[in-house]
Amino acid sequence: MDARERLIESTRELLWERGYVGTSPKAIQERSGAGQGSMYHHFRGKPDLALAAISRSAEDLRARAEAELTGPGTVVERVTAYLRLERNALKGCPVGRLTEDPEVIADPHLNRPVEDVFGWLTDRMAGLLAEGRENGELDARLDPAATAAALVAVLQGSYVLARAAGSAPVYTLAIDGALGLLAGHVRKPRRVPNHSW
Repeated sequence: MDARERLIESTRELLWERGYVGTSPKAIQERSGAGQGSMYHHFRGKPDLALAAISRSAEDLRARAEAELTGPGTVVERVTAYLRLERNALKGCPVGRLTEDPEVIADPHLNRPVEDVFGWLTDRMAGLLAEGRENGELDARLDPAATAAALVAVLQGSYVLARAAGSAPVYTLAIDGALGLLAGHVRKPRRVPNHSW
């Protein structure tokens, strides 16, 4: 891994652990093993490097989601596969935690990748749920946009509950609850009466 990559990856880790203010240039250099000259050769400063790190975390979230949401199975199976991906519940979402960081939210450049990826995720899930409604898998009364927003909110909120309780099972319980609510909209296949005797 070259110095630029080490700097980006180290910044991603530090932002996840400490937030923007707690991620000092010195901490980045120590974590990455790159010197100050190398850091400023590749990036104009901390905001520029943070933007590259945040963008990379958002790209990773999108790629992981897309891999599950385009995978095999029914719409509900694909949504379930995404929501049940292995995650570090107590550490939190590397992108979602940035929404709690006042410096990131206040800076339109730093916030843009965060806003964009959650907008994309909600729209992507809404499209998938609409597909399920159209193909008869899901009840016609299901609102794809509202349900997608609720599922993304539960996913992110599950981290908050788990971190507050210091308990990863709390995260799993919230995901189970969301999937249980979605299951209530799954249409049962009609049985064709068998008149052969």
